[in-house]
Amino acid sequence: MFAWIAEHLAVLLICLVLAAVVAVAITVLVRDKQKGKSSCGGKCSTCPMGGSCHNH
Repeated sequence: MFAWIAEHLAVLLICLVLAAVVAVAITVLVRDKQKGKSSCGGKCSTCPMGGSCHNH
């Protein structure tokens, strides 16, 4: 078991780093959603979906 871990240490570390980055990104998105923030810039005139998402 330890030999397998030693042979694949680089791959395991890369996977752990990527999992951490994804977890942080999801956490930020969830917190922003809870605070009422959005990724929308609010400029519906320049957005191709401008008439679909907001009822101004």
